[in-house]
Amino acid sequence: MWPYPKIVAHRGGGTLAPENTVAGLRAGVAYGFRAVEFDVMLSRDGIGMVVHDPAFGRTIAGQGSVAQTDAVDLAAMDAGSWFGAEFRDEPVPFFTQFIDYCKAQRIWMNVEIKPADGFEAETGAWVAKITRDNYAGELAGGDPAGYPLLSSFSFDALAAARDAAPELPRGYLLDKIPADWQAQAKQLGAVAIHTNQKQLTPALAAQIKAAGYGLFCYTVNDPARGREILSWGVDGFCTDRIDLIGPAFT
Repeated sequence: MWPYPKIVAHRGGGTLAPENTVAGLRAGVAYGFRAVEFDVMLSRDGIGMVVHDPAFGRTIAGQGSVAQTDAVDLAAMDAGSWFGAEFRDEPVPFFTQFIDYCKAQRIWMNVEIKPADGFEAETGAWVAKITRDNYAGELAGGDPAGYPLLSSFSFDALAAARDAAPELPRGYLLDKIPADWQAQAKQLGAVAIHTNQKQLTPALAAQIKAAGYGLFCYTVNDPARGREILSWGVDGFCTDRIDLIGPAFT
């Protein structure tokens, strides 16, 4: 039900490097991680870029937004200085750059489709197609452990990903589990539910597992809490504290 890694580095390097950057990936590798969660959003010219916030101001300085900026201009922006001077001029990566790095380092990817408003279906389809094309060999090999997992809070984005590349596994992201979660997950053909660990209960965890779904949580930064939710049957979680919670955590 969950052939993927159990402990996943959140947005690359967690609290040790700027999120959603190649520097973040390097930080995760330095701590032994071979599994990463990160976000992909489309630029104005329809290219997937690794970034979380639709608007500039937090990780990218200045005014503007991802959806109103071309990919080549985004790639020239500084996505590291906000975190620390040593990361100055760390660029906004192309999704394909992340794929290349992760394949070279044998890092498993949980790709969160993070559409800007109004671009849900377009983003889901683009991410799914690019992922499928870059993992054609792994998909042909038939081992799910080698496949990236696509996830999204957007039902429409995940439905578009399903239609564009049905062979890629999908996880449905839900901040709070609604009463009709199973009907939605079935419609999406999801293999897993990804949810906020703060909202999860032992009863909900048991219900999701009994229905045959994988159960993944975000974002667990306290080892005691990690052990607690794993005892409920949670299959895996992502963490910012890659210095406290390692890839072999139990």
